[in-house]
Formats: sequence, structure tokens, C-alpha cells
Amino acid sequence: MRTAALLALVALLGLTAVQGEDPYIFFDWKVTYGTMSPLGKPQRIILINGEFPGPNINSTTNNNVVVNVFNNLDEPFLLSWNGIQHRKNSWQDGMLGTNCPIPPGKNFTYHFQVKDQIGSYYYFPSTAMHKAAGGFGGLRVNSRLLIPVPFDPPADDFTVLIGDWYSKDHKELRTQLENGQTLARPNGVLINGKKDDPKPLFTMEAGKIYRYRICNVGMKTSLNFRIQGHDMKLVEMDGSHTVQNVYESLDVHAGQCYSVLVTANQKPRGYYMVASTRFIKNPITTTAVVGYAGSSEDPSPDLPEAPLGWAWSLNQWRTFRWNLTASAARPNPQGSYHYGSINITRTIRLANKAGSVNGKLRYGINGVSFQDTPTPLKLAEYFGVGDKVFKYDTIEDSPPEKIESISKIEPIVLKATYRDFVEIILENREKSIQSYHLDGYSFFPVGMGGGKWTPERRAGYNLVDAVSRHTIQVYPGAWSAILLTFDNAGMWNLRSEMWERHYLGQQVYFSVVSPARSLRDEKDAPLNLLVCGAVEGLPLPPPYV
Repeated sequence: MRTAALLALVALLGLTAVQGEDPYIFFDWKVTYGTMSPLGKPQRIILINGEFPGPNINSTTNNNVVVNVFNNLDEPFLLSWNGIQHRKNSWQDGMLGTNCPIPPGKNFTYHFQVKDQIGSYYYFPSTAMHKAAGGFGGLRVNSRLLIPVPFDPPADDFTVLIGDWYSKDHKELRTQLENGQTLARPNGVLINGKKDDPKPLFTMEAGKIYRYRICNVGMKTSLNFRIQGHDMKLVEMDGSHTVQNVYESLDVHAGQCYSVLVTANQKPRGYYMVASTRFIKNPITTTAVVGYAGSSEDPSPDLPEAPLGWAWSLNQWRTFRWNLTASAARPNPQGSYHYGSINITRTIRLANKAGSVNGKLRYGINGVSFQDTPTPLKLAEYFGVGDKVFKYDTIEDSPPEKIESISKIEPIVLKATYRDFVEIILENREKSIQSYHLDGYSFFPVGMGGGKWTPERRAGYNLVDAVSRHTIQVYPGAWSAILLTFDNAGMWNLRSEMWERHYLGQQVYFSVVSPARSLRDEKDAPLNLLVCGAVEGLPLPPPYV
């Protein structure tokens, strides 16, 4: 973009480009349909600047990221930024509870700061099952040069986006869900948008060390990732440096990202990266090739096998530990390094269950299925018309003892007291794995176990070095416990990363309101705010002070 255009954009967003401010990086993205054949059959794909997956965002801690999105699709569109905390700025979160979607033929400019974060993330479309058509890409936040990183700079840095894939058009999948039918097993698995591509995706030089950022951007399936003949040293997950254990393979659940270091210490030839489904009958596997410089020899056809069973996966999770000695931007800047010594002020138990409403499939939490509203929840609250759009606390902090079915469909917004330290118990009362993500935060997953959670389970919590992260799995018939401080004012989505479940109601929002209505705690609505629904035509509320 030219300088004049940049200055005009900065003025539009109400930004100041003063000396000493954190750097800005700018992107112009055109969102279009295209035809590609990820599984060998032509289908409609959502492209960003003609690419699938979309362009990588390569940023550094505290950068201001400005993304001008032109929606050239035939329906409204939004992008969300999985794992970016948007401190004091849920206006940029890109979910239907916080933002009006971008109308066809229009544009919207996101502006957010990757404040006090490092690590590996991704962006994705959050509306209308668009995620099943593409529109996703990698997002990395590098440490600033003066901040030590707990490993030497790698020879190169690779983004690996793995995910299950359907051969049906996203509109057909959406119709299927709205007609009350679940999505069947996926038709394939992709690595960076391709299946079993024989051409080298990456090239390594013998003797050098490389960083691989692996994110599961898929629709519903946990995946196991491994590299033929190479161990992986885990160094970061979901934005936190980890104790550097070595693994032959990693279970990457929907919505999660891992960074590993791989040493090119094998005979120079090709090697397969392998991604295969977990916890479903008849696993689906795909490969991509990593080459060695100077060799054109093909990989061995003998693929490393995936692990079996839930116990292996749970035991692997138990080996993950936060690197407490690493110097880096920390998630939860107001959380605590000593989270285990903070008194819990509130316990919230959320149980997921499938059900039926009017003969159609729905998914719910504590017996209620979430429904999006024509007016985003955040806008309704901000403009003072929340009571016309939703009610607070329509579910209890504990689920019914038995959830027979879905009792009702409505927006679910839980009020959270600013700066409270809370315990959230995620209970999975079904036979398939779940994966939950919380926008605006990272949290401490301190415990997992089978059966129902009871207060006695706290005796087994990891209260020292649980890895601060944003997405956690919940195994079938089991529970996971997370701790966090509600210190980020805004409206934030807690959701299933199984996208059919999210689309059909397995999600809630937390409204975290600072009583001071102060710019110290939350940013004002941006000048380019899109309005829709009940707030259209209303005067802007007084600005925060």
C-alpha cells in the first residue's frame, strides 16, 4: 500500500502514528471463491488473495496488525483470530456475538495489537460454515529481538496447517445441519490445503534445526502428527513456551497449535509428514513431503504408525509443562505466575450434550442450545439495548444432574465479575471427544479425569506449571478443569471447536464488564464499527473516559 493510503487508513481507524508507538503492519485481503480439488474432485474454495490456505501473518510481540478485508463472496463474512487475546478490544474478535458481518461487496478493516503475546496461531472464517470451504491461514507472533528465547534461532520457520476436509460444498453442509442432520465422517485430511502431495512442501539442509508450527484448523477431528524418521522437540503451544520434551508424534486437537524443533539429522532424501485422524473408526491419513537439499530421493513408503486409544493421548497431555524460566511475553499479563495460590471466587461447571428440538439436532451446554442474534451481543450491550436482544445468566453455574435433551434455544451470556479468579469445569457427557476454545484469554488447564468432576478432584490439580493456553480437549465421559482471571473486559466466546457443534449451539459468551467504563480497562468502539440489527440508526453512546 502507498504511504498516502496508509495515512488515510490510520486516520479512519482513529489511530495515532506518533514516534515511539509500537510498529504497524498492513494487509489488504480480497476474499473470493475459486475452484480447486483438494481431494481430487473440483469444489468451491474460499481464497484470500487467490491463495488456499490464505497468506501467513508474520508479526512480532506488540505489533499493531491492520487487515483490510474485502468481501467478494455472495454472503456476509467474518474472520476471527484463534488465540489472539485482543486485550481490552473484543471489538476485533470477529465472532457473531461481537461483530456485524461484512456485507457482500463491502470491506472492513480490522485493527488489533498482539499485546504481550508470542507463539503460533491461525485465523479462520467464523460465519455460515465458511470454515469448511477454506479462508484460513497461519498467524505467528515472534518474540522481540531483545527478549531471549529458550532455543537458538532455527534455520527456517514452517507453518503446517492440518485439518479434516469434506468434499461437499460448504452451503450443502450448512443445509444438512439446518435440516437436523449431523455431519458424517470427513472425506479426507489436508496438510496446507493438499492431500498426499508428492512435491516437497519444505526443504531442510542436513545438520540444521528447523521450527515447525503445527495447527489443527479442521472441522471436528483430532489429528496425530509425526515426521518420518525425525523426533520433535516441543518448544511452544498455544502461545506459551514449554518444557522441551521430545516426542515421536503429537495429538493435535481441533483448534490447538504446537511448535516443535526438528533436526535434519537423517540420510538426505525425502521424508513424509503424516497427519491421521484419531478416535474414529477406519482412520484417515494424509502425507506431505519434507525434502533434504541436494537429494531428489523419494521417501520410504513405510509410514510411522499412529498411537491407539485415549489413554495414550491423556498420558501425553500429562507430560506438557510450562517453561517457567523462559523470558518472553507472557499470556495473562494480569493473571499470575503463581496461579495455584490464588483463591477461586467462582466455579462454573459446563456440560455438553446433544439433543433434539422440533425433531432437529441441536447441541447444548447445561441443557440450553446457543442461538446467534441479528444484533451482536456486544453491540446490544454497548448501545444499552441488551434487554431487547438477550438476558444474562439464563443457565446456572452447574448443569442439571441429568440432561435428557435440549430444553430451549436462546443466546447464552454469563456475567463475569471483572478480575475474578474462576474455575471452569468442562464436562463431556458424550462418547466423542470435545475441544473447547476461549476467546480473549489464555487459561491454565490444571486437571483432567474420567467420570464426573467433584470438588475432591482438586487434590490432583497441577497448581505449579500447567501450560497457559487457549484450547483444551475433553475426553469422552470425562472432564477438564481450567483456571483463569477474568481480567480482559469485553464479550468473549467459549465454544466447541467441533464446528458442527458450534454452529448448532455448543457455545456461550462471557460478558466481562469493567464498572469504571474506563479506557484504562477497555477500548472504545472503533470509528469504523459496523452496525446492524437493533442498534442500526441509534446514536453512539458516550465514549469511555
